[in-house]
Order: sequence, then structure tokens, then C-alpha cells
Amino acid sequence: MRRHSVLARLGPTDKSRIRIYERKSVSTKIHFVDDQGQLLFGIGKTIQELQERGIYPNDVALDLTLLAATVTVADTRISRKTESQDGWTREMDLYVPVKNPNLWNDACPLIERMLKFLTGDHWRLFFRKRHSDYRKLLKWSKGLLTAQFDGVSLFSGGLDSFVGAIDLLEKEKNPLFVSHYWDPSTSKFQKACMQKLESRYGEMVSRHVSMRLGFSRDLVQGSKPENTTRGRSFLFFALAALAASGLPDDTTIYVPENGFISLNIPIDPLRIGALSTRTTHPFYMLRWEDLTQHLRLNVRWKNPYRFRTKGEMLSKCKNKNFLQKHINETVSCSSITKARWQRLSARHCGHCVPCIIRRAAIMCAFGEDVGQYTVSLHGRPLNSEKAEGIDVRSFQIMARRMTKHPRLAKVLIHKSGSLSDYTEKEIESYAKIFSRGIKEVSSIVKDVEVRPL
Repeated sequence: MRRHSVLARLGPTDKSRIRIYERKSVSTKIHFVDDQGQLLFGIGKTIQELQERGIYPNDVALDLTLLAATVTVADTRISRKTESQDGWTREMDLYVPVKNPNLWNDACPLIERMLKFLTGDHWRLFFRKRHSDYRKLLKWSKGLLTAQFDGVSLFSGGLDSFVGAIDLLEKEKNPLFVSHYWDPSTSKFQKACMQKLESRYGEMVSRHVSMRLGFSRDLVQGSKPENTTRGRSFLFFALAALAASGLPDDTTIYVPENGFISLNIPIDPLRIGALSTRTTHPFYMLRWEDLTQHLRLNVRWKNPYRFRTKGEMLSKCKNKNFLQKHINETVSCSSITKARWQRLSARHCGHCVPCIIRRAAIMCAFGEDVGQYTVSLHGRPLNSEKAEGIDVRSFQIMARRMTKHPRLAKVLIHKSGSLSDYTEKEIESYAKIFSRGIKEVSSIVKDVEVRPL
């Protein structure tokens, strides 16, 4: 095991002395500003795109974005396998320059708690004042036009975010859609979805900002990259806050995701959700509310679908015909490019947890699913000892447990994170959403033959 320290610096002249708390740790330096004073790794380009849309972020939100980018360095470039003691839990220190260190130092315990919940790692954060050469990273001209957006909505190119976009546009809302990606295939799906929305709701280019942020694979000496990317949502949320900081106070940031998957409950005793995301878990969502309030970013976070299953989201979509027509432009699979190993075009694998939930939701809402999947659920037995059958079998077992013990949901919803912030009525609603979600999935997996082959 090796502890890592990631040192974020601004430009070439940022040579401020940084006191490393753990001197024996592996240090990785990364500069976020080039010798022309431009922000790197897609951050500067994103700010420029926001400015072109009449949105002028503030320094606190920029510092949040730089922190999130540094988190992304650590999360994606430090291997769990080789750098942790137990094959999972890494120990990482981040050193980040900010405009107001006191503000950020006060927030350290909260942010460290958020990151540990999100990734399962041990984080320590150290903030220092920006070098004097980089005090003004944001420079706006006077008399600029201001944007007319009435909110911000996260847009991943997934099915839930597509439904979220349709519902907002059908209600004649005018949100700015914010995306991020690294893999070009993800960008492809985002663009395809935006083109379909444009065909129905008018010009979308000016209403969409997409950031590509990633780092070289060999950035951290002696470590291979990490593919679990559990911390990706910290960057996604930070980008939304960056955009919202340039809009009027009390801007709503919409985070559309069905409540069943938001709870991220292990579907069998051996599954810990290693490759799953806690992006919209109720505990995590409220911690973002706490953080942005502390940072005096006047935004509100809202998941309109926290008490709906994915099938219920689709069934209640405000333009269900349009959704059904273009549903195959969206992506849900945990690894859409896996099909290439079978010499197939990019498509849903059909057997990972997100794919199973997607298939069940489409059948629930429309009664048929014409999407392409690498693995069919019928026609041949699935191997319970391989990826194609593991998650299907887990859902079958959970469905049987829930049938025998209907009140089990009230226990299981606390497995993936604390719900102590919520009322008894809300906790009851979370238990019901889990029960309905399992029932929804059971409808398509109950008759699937899964056994050792």
C-alpha cells in the first residue's frame, strides 16, 4: 500500500511552497493553467462556452471545479489493486489552491465525508491561497448580456436524464443542460440525444454545455489507471454548480435519476456496489445542499424522480410517444463498449444491473423492447458463474426474499447509506420504491434460466 499526495498547481510561476503532511507518500503534481494563462483540461473551454451563453461563473464555483478535477485525478489514476492495502480502500491527500482558504478549510470535514461515502476511500484535503500571479482567473468584460436560463439540468445521455429533459421542456422550462465525458462513445450518445430533442423542442446547441475532462494514463508514477470511477459524480455536480453560479440566486439544479437505483442497495449479500454509483443517494444529495450553502452558492438540488422506479419515470413521461420513438438513442449500460470483444457495434450488454433495470422499465412502460443487447434473457440458459448470469440471478434471489419477507425493504434501504436526514414518511416512501423496483425487475427475470454451465 502507498499513500498518495496529489498537488494541484496553477501555472508555471505557481511555485508556492507546499508542506506535504505525509512525507513518505507518492507525490503527483498537476498544473491547471498553461503559460498563456489559460485553464487546462477542458475547464477553460467550458468557461468560455458558458460565457458565450451569457453565464459568468464566480471564483468559489471555479475553485470547486478545480477541487473536483483534482479528485478526478486521484480517483481515476491511482489503482485500487496495487495502491491499497485491501484491494479497494486508497489513502489520498489533495493539495488545492483556492481564493479563500478559510472558507474551504471550514468545509474540509464535510467534503472528506462526502468523498469517503462516494468512493469508499480515505481522503484528506489541504487548501492554500492561490499564488499572486493567478488571483484573477476569471476576467469578464463590463456590460455583458446575461443568460435567460431558469435552471440547470444534468444530462448524461442516459435514459433518466433524457426523460428529465423531456419533462422540463414539455413544461416550457428553459434549463441549461450540463454534461461531461471522457470516453468519446459517451459524447456520441449525448450528441445523438440532443439532436433528437432539437427535432422536437427547437435549437439545443446554445442550451447544452459538455465538458471533456481526463488525464494521461501514466500521470501517477508506478500506478496503473483505475476504472471504477466512483468519484465521477463529484465532478458532474461541480460542473452544474459552476454553471449555476452564473445564474440568478436560488437556481434549481435538476438531477434526474430514478429512486430505485439512487438507493444503490446491494441486491445480494456479496455485492457491495463496487462498480455502482452513489451519485443521487439521498444522503449524498443533502450533503451537496450543505456544501453549496456553506460556500454561499445560492443553488437548490432537486431529483424530481426520487420516489419513482425507472418504469414509472417512463410511464409518466410528459411526451411518452416521443420518448418511445427515440429511447434507443440513450445509454444505460455500465460499459457500452464491451460488445467490441464480440466484434459487435457499441450496444447494451443486457446483463449488468443498469441494463436489467432499463429492460424491465421499458417493458413496464411500453410492453415491448426493440433495443439491441449482447445477451438475450431468453433462448438459452445463462451461466450463473459468469457476468452474463450473476446479476440476473441476484435479482431473482432478492425478488424471492422480498416475496417471503415483504417488510425486508424497510431494513435494506439503510444498507447503502444513512437516511437519518429524512422523515418517517419519506423513509417509508424509500422502502416502497425499493419494493416496487424489485417487483418491476422481477417481471422480466423471474422466468430466466440461470445455472452453472
